[in-house]
Amino acid sequence: MKIKAIITGVTGMVGEGVLYECLNSNKVEAILVINRKPCGYAHPKLKEVIHQDFFDFSTIEGQLVGYNACYFCLGVTSVGKAKDEYYKMTYSLTMHIAETLSKLNNDITFCYVSGAGTNSSEKGGVNWAIVKGKTENDLMKLPFKQVFNFRPGIIKPTKGLKYTHGFYKVFLWLFPILKAVNKNSYVSLKEMGLAMINTSNYSEKRRILEVKDIIALAKEN
Repeated sequence: MKIKAIITGVTGMVGEGVLYECLNSNKVEAILVINRKPCGYAHPKLKEVIHQDFFDFSTIEGQLVGYNACYFCLGVTSVGKAKDEYYKMTYSLTMHIAETLSKLNNDITFCYVSGAGTNSSEKGGVNWAIVKGKTENDLMKLPFKQVFNFRPGIIKPTKGLKYTHGFYKVFLWLFPILKAVNKNSYVSLKEMGLAMINTSNYSEKRRILEVKDIIALAKEN
């Protein structure tokens, strides 16, 4: 099955890495990216929609039809944000976009970038983990063909991409050591992108993917 994917967050490190793998995959036929500013990429199979209000897609709904995958890489850090603001930008924003896409496309696989340590019980613990857990749980209730919640933890960036966080660039030397200590200590952006692409030919329906699961799925043909 040829993939027609919508990708969000491509002006961030994870989204750009996923976009890069999609552009280079013969499994992906068409890509739509939705941004508030141009992402800086041009490719025959890439279409870009510049849209400012991610809580209202009514004016662009007609451009969101006909896709069978969504790689949702849009997210914010909880550092320095009040609980209400983080909830709005993590749970409310994600669910609004997901509900819109599930209404417009009934054969879509939705991949959500969550995080290692997410709290699926939604009780006690750290606020960001509870919010992410609620987001995961409610995404899996929507009428998508499949939902995959990715919990990558530490991510190794793809060399040469423009939106890589400075922190990761400084500590690239550390990744071989981490891999030697524990082969599942981190996931690469390449593995993230390949795993998302491979979910379209999977049959798990609803699933949480930890680091070892992402690495394994990236190797699927």
